[in-house]
Amino acid sequence: MQNNTLQQYKNAIRKKYEIEKEGKYFDYLHQPSRGKLRDLCWLIFENNPTKEDLNVFSNLLGLDFDHTKKNKFKEKKDKFRPIETFFKGETDPSNIDAINMAAILVDFELRPFKKFYENSKTQEAKPIKRLEKMKAVFEKEKFEKKSKKRSFFLAFKSLFF
Repeated sequence: MQNNTLQQYKNAIRKKYEIEKEGKYFDYLHQPSRGKLRDLCWLIFENNPTKEDLNVFSNLLGLDFDHTKKNKFKEKKDKFRPIETFFKGETDPSNIDAINMAAILVDFELRPFKKFYENSKTQEAKPIKRLEKMKAVFEKEKFEKKSKKRSFFLAFKSLFF
């Protein structure tokens, strides 16, 4: 199931990419290259990244985000290659940190993958809960119908006896 969910995550990121490549970061995403993606990453991380995003940054690039270490960061251009080929549709990356970074670059809301996975589990549980609720309502209605029949007959019986 997790592999299926991971594939859904990748597909959702690709869909978001198709929307975003025509948007605010058109210059970086329209024809992505490692250098453009690296520069977009820096731009995004300069503007108050979340704790989860910082963890992805650290895991993928092997260094913590620090405004003063831009030169060190620029050396990490090759780390963006799997993301570039993913966006171009050439490869299907298996590195979860690269996939999560791709989600960050297109501002996919349900990131990192763990959040997407947990959300998909709750979405799967909702129909089951609805089904159980519907069964409970039908059982209650059945019971109420039987109760009404009984109370009608008891009332009718009390008229004569």
